[in-house]
Amino acid sequence: MLFGASAPAASELAGEVHFLVLAGLLYVGAGLAVLPHVAVNRPDRAAISRDWKPALIAVVAGGAVGPALLVAGLARTSAATASILLNLELAATVALAATVFREHLGRRLVIGAGLVTVAGAILTREPGATIDSGALLIAAACVAWGVDNGVTARIDQLSPQQVVFLKGAVAGTANLTLGLLVAGASIGLDIGRVLAALAIGALGYGASIVLWVKGARDLGAARGQLIFATAPFIGALIAWTVLQEAVTTPQLIAVAIAVIGVLVSLESAHEHEHPHGAVEHEHEHRHTDRHHQHGHTDGAVPEALTHSHRHRHQPMTHAHPHVPDLHHRHH
Repeated sequence: MLFGASAPAASELAGEVHFLVLAGLLYVGAGLAVLPHVAVNRPDRAAISRDWKPALIAVVAGGAVGPALLVAGLARTSAATASILLNLELAATVALAATVFREHLGRRLVIGAGLVTVAGAILTREPGATIDSGALLIAAACVAWGVDNGVTARIDQLSPQQVVFLKGAVAGTANLTLGLLVAGASIGLDIGRVLAALAIGALGYGASIVLWVKGARDLGAARGQLIFATAPFIGALIAWTVLQEAVTTPQLIAVAIAVIGVLVSLESAHEHEHPHGAVEHEHEHRHTDRHHQHGHTDGAVPEALTHSHRHRHQPMTHAHPHVPDLHHRHH
């Protein structure tokens, strides 16, 4: 909802501020939003030594390669083509989750992802879309973001805020630098617009991506991205109700298809006997979870309270319905 709301909010600035500069400010705002948490909760050496490789891949793929490919593609193709092709991020995430990251998908999730992808294409459809070199670059950007999503969902040592800070710092700096170089005198900035862009970025990018990372740890990258891919439809609803934009029949059809796609995918867990090896990591959990029935010697944490600390899992073998969360990334 936060990311979906950021699109119509940012659109109020898009006509006045160069798009690359605006994208950079949004990501800088995301980094600033989580900076207080990161300053207080610095990662320890164990977390950095274990997760620096996937974090680096996520930051480079999602914060540097993806935006660079997108910018190169936008310079070579139409806005209509770009808007439709950006829906490929969901398809790329699902495909990579199944083939590279070995997430269990299931028929319902695949159908749901297909429906949401089609709905996104309908929602953003404009005349003049073509397949050219620019389109291929944008498709490659979606693949880079699919890699980013798959890797980010598997990081279990760094906190979501720390991950978002890294992404915000890299993506914000990269986009802002590109924008300043490309825009020249046509930047269109004043203090009011800068503050507005930072505020939108803090909520629509910083807070929303933190929540996405937390959700993807419990659902897997494919399921997390499928739900996140409904953001444009939430943005459309806000545009209709708050900005008083006209409602069109294709938009209504697209929203209905997207809702069906998400509903179809919700019941997509599976059950079988599976082993768990010993592992030590840190993430949010509750003691009511069957994988986290450890106690605290001081008794300070109630069973139903969500909290985070480093904890160790002992080996076990059991069967229960599950999705590819942090504890069920088996083949």
